[in-house]
Amino acid sequence: MAKPLTDQDKRKQISVRGLAGVENVTDLKTNFNRHLHFTLVKDRNVATKRDYYFALANTVRDFLVGRWIRTQQHYYEKDPKRVYYLSLEFYMGRTLQNTMVNLALENACDEATYQLGLDMEELQDIEEDAGLGNGGLGRLAACFLDSMASLGLAAYGYGIRYEFGIFNQKIVDGWQVEEADDWLRYGNPWEKARPEYMRPVHYYGRVEHTAEGVKWVDTQVVLALPYDTPVPGYRNNIVNTMRLWSAKAPCDFNLKDFNVGGYIQAVLDRNLAENISRVLYPNDNFFEGKELRLKQEYFVVAATLQDIIRRFKASKFGSTEFVRLDLSTLPEKVAIQLNDTHPALAIPELMRTLVDIEKLDWDKAWDIVVRTCAYTNHTVLPEALERWPVDLFHNLLPRHLEIIYEINSRHLERIGKLYPGDLDRLRRMSLIEEVDGKKINMAHLCIVGSHAVNGVARIHSEIIKATVFKDFYESDPEKFQNKTNGITPRRWLVMCNPGLAEVIAERIGEEYIRDLDQLKTLLEFVDDDTFIRDVAKENKMKFSAYLEEHYKVKINPNSMFDVQVKRIHEYKRQLLNCLHIITLYNRIKKDPKKSWTPRTIMIGGKAAPGYHTAKMIIKLITSIGDIVNNDPVVGDLLKVIYLENYRVTLAEKVIPASDLSEQISTAGTEASGTGNMKFMLNGALTIGTMDGANVEMAEEAGEENLFIFGMRVADVEAMDKIGYDAASYYNHLVNMLMQHDRFKVFADYEAYIKTQDRVSILYKDPKAWTKMVIHNIAGSGKFSSDRTISQYAREIWGMEPSLEKIAAPDDPR
Repeated sequence: MAKPLTDQDKRKQISVRGLAGVENVTDLKTNFNRHLHFTLVKDRNVATKRDYYFALANTVRDFLVGRWIRTQQHYYEKDPKRVYYLSLEFYMGRTLQNTMVNLALENACDEATYQLGLDMEELQDIEEDAGLGNGGLGRLAACFLDSMASLGLAAYGYGIRYEFGIFNQKIVDGWQVEEADDWLRYGNPWEKARPEYMRPVHYYGRVEHTAEGVKWVDTQVVLALPYDTPVPGYRNNIVNTMRLWSAKAPCDFNLKDFNVGGYIQAVLDRNLAENISRVLYPNDNFFEGKELRLKQEYFVVAATLQDIIRRFKASKFGSTEFVRLDLSTLPEKVAIQLNDTHPALAIPELMRTLVDIEKLDWDKAWDIVVRTCAYTNHTVLPEALERWPVDLFHNLLPRHLEIIYEINSRHLERIGKLYPGDLDRLRRMSLIEEVDGKKINMAHLCIVGSHAVNGVARIHSEIIKATVFKDFYESDPEKFQNKTNGITPRRWLVMCNPGLAEVIAERIGEEYIRDLDQLKTLLEFVDDDTFIRDVAKENKMKFSAYLEEHYKVKINPNSMFDVQVKRIHEYKRQLLNCLHIITLYNRIKKDPKKSWTPRTIMIGGKAAPGYHTAKMIIKLITSIGDIVNNDPVVGDLLKVIYLENYRVTLAEKVIPASDLSEQISTAGTEASGTGNMKFMLNGALTIGTMDGANVEMAEEAGEENLFIFGMRVADVEAMDKIGYDAASYYNHLVNMLMQHDRFKVFADYEAYIKTQDRVSILYKDPKAWTKMVIHNIAGSGKFSSDRTISQYAREIWGMEPSLEKIAAPDDPR
């Protein structure tokens, strides 16, 4: 049974979590019991915790459905421009608590479950994470969906309903072991299958050029079955849709070919079609050129574009009978945002639809495509850029290969006229690369086929213009923009850190949740040294108990919680963190009686299963932890914890409890980062390089309020020119660092250690530390995804955000 809420707890929850009216609580209990009754199977009288979770989830979902229907009716009546966010990843995490926060139901649900003798936190913990993403790119998509709904934009997220999301990570004897993420095994109360909108997707076959036009024939068909998930805005009664496609074999799949005795095999072969949506590829910032991955990328694009065209044709002043036939107005009613190059096939697929099916001439179709599509670049690492072999395309998508060749021919003709005789430029800018076999450069396709190209932090956007896309910037500078990433303050403050959200609301009101720039007014309280500290202490005590329960290591809650959580990758330089741990350990061992600043250092993240070096880094960290944590001389001055199975739900626990955030990538490698913003908003101080959004964070909070160290981008470039020899920094360490230190760990080592010493000194002065914390929280307003999405809407999509509420289902319209 839940503990009774104290008056202080209730006071904390009132404004941010929503006021619990008595009628709300009574209604909730009635609905909960009704759902529980229907959840239980006939021969079972005792409910499990999972039954209670499903009853609560369905009770909360009831509040969504009416708003969801009304929102879609609202869009059909108003006929606004719609934005379609295409992403191969949506890293949503859990839905229950986020929905309660956005509908102002959390307090009422808490009270109702308490009166029913249940603990709402325990029920929330039963929900599986929807881990349909690898890291920053997928979580950004989730934050953007929240902001698009909260800003009243008619927006749709389109992706794949992977049966298995990002793997669950187990640490066994210090090594990463992967387990399948069977997140759907108990069902998903938040989705609704929509078989009436099933769409065919074609593969293989051949192309016929006939008098009536081009035909793609003899194809294999896979059906795309949509599942819709509601996406509620923040207390504005708007509920948008995330539509994820699941692959289904058609009824006659292979059966028409079966002979005597072949029937069973033909039925079993249906799995080949359905494998398309089986599993998320677990690579972050690394391209894996497998046929199944290309099938996935085309699958989501082909199904989505059919849906977009269907909705465009039917959408006219609320009439579902009127059909728009003039596709030249598509860019006025439709914006398609490509989240990295993964959905790049939207460009040739939309051309195929307009030219082959709708019978538009090429130039008119191309104008529509370019005005409709826009492309977000997420990385400059060469190994991450998608380059698909032409042979694979020729086999799987023969018509699209023809279209890409035609796009390239016209593109190179234009470049040839702009730069006569510059054959090297033509080679560099071609969509088809001819080194090591013919490959299609998908980033080049995206740039040529879009009217806007953006990076995700100011420094990143400048880097792509100066380096990887320099030629394209010179020929079309007006296409290039910056859209610095952001995070939703609903999940990453109100939901995960309600204590902090409330003490902020007590001082500046709660409107900041919709307008994060209002946090600037916190600077008026910069000398109030108790302002944040009580909340931070409470969060650390709670997380210490979690760590002790899960890792059986005694945690000193008064130690500095020093945290680096992100995908394990050489460029993120977890190795630099390891060198600091070893340095600290050796110093403490040498002089254990000195007045050290105690630290609990936590590192967490998943390594791609095939990334050997990343797995070795995990083993190194866990081995260091084994030595440090079991050394009685060190005691509680230093502890090292490897946070197993880092995911959205664990991030929501660790970030509010952190003192120091490690953002230490080699300058010029991290496109933006969004974890850095989550830590900043929750009151952790950043130690980091001038990379990604760290640059803008230092501007907003004042560089003196971050611990910036190491080489800048220009320094890294200069070092690359003269050659980088790790041995000149240190003569004996493991072979990889000595001979293959691509991300220059040693070059920044000394500066990093000196800056960490500054961190330790400052931590001993709580008043000065807290002052810096307040500067950081006050400066984090820019990093709301509401700001990012407002800029996308106005500067790329031609849409205007609105904070207007629409009528709730039970209100008169």
